[in-house]
Amino acid sequence: MMLDMQDITKIYGMESQRVHAVNGISLQIEAGEFVAIVGPSGSGKSTLMNLIACLDTPTSGAYWLDGVEVGKLDDDQLSQVRNSKIGLVFQAYNLLARMTALENVELPLLYGTHQGDGAAAKRALEIVGLGDRLHHWPNQLSGGQQQRVAIARALINNPSIILADEPTGALDTRSGLEVMDIFQRLNREGRTVVLVTHEQTIAEHARRVVNIRDGNVTADEPVAHPRQACDELAKLSQEVKVQ
Repeated sequence: MMLDMQDITKIYGMESQRVHAVNGISLQIEAGEFVAIVGPSGSGKSTLMNLIACLDTPTSGAYWLDGVEVGKLDDDQLSQVRNSKIGLVFQAYNLLARMTALENVELPLLYGTHQGDGAAAKRALEIVGLGDRLHHWPNQLSGGQQQRVAIARALINNPSIILADEPTGALDTRSGLEVMDIFQRLNREGRTVVLVTHEQTIAEHARRVVNIRDGNVTADEPVAHPRQACDELAKLSQEVKVQ
């Protein structure tokens, strides 16, 4: 089991001002799955993602990530888990403006046990189709290209699981589909992918959709026929040619 959460709660505030952002969620994800967590603003999906990513700690409940009980780890051990087991992708890219694409991808290596000579970062950028943009600055890249750099950075330590929080939220349709195509390819190669989105059409690219509302799981179903981003990109290109 890659991820096992049992009766997880997250409560903010005190006494009468308490907010139950996550309300007793149990969630299991097997290695190699592609899962989308979907819900409207305020549903608790981003809080749940932060808990999965070990960026926050639950108020109660138990959480195992890749066989490790997260609740028993100290801060240093949590940092090590985040760096070695989790690849994070955010809506805002979070690239450092004064670093090239290659340097941004190499950054996690500075905090881990791996040593980089540029080769691993170059391979990661090639995986996301940016082998010809190694030395470009973030402001020389489009939004979609910056997000692909962020995905390459998430891959650099060969994590057990890739977590993406609204990865297409700031992108146009084509760039969003290119990002989803990368996630689908990575999943076909055996990588575990979990993404948070408020868009049902984006969630339908996953193989399983977990719906969240008011801090509770309201539905958890496999996707019978996931949307294929590569097909949608081909159709989009054809429509442009016709115009």
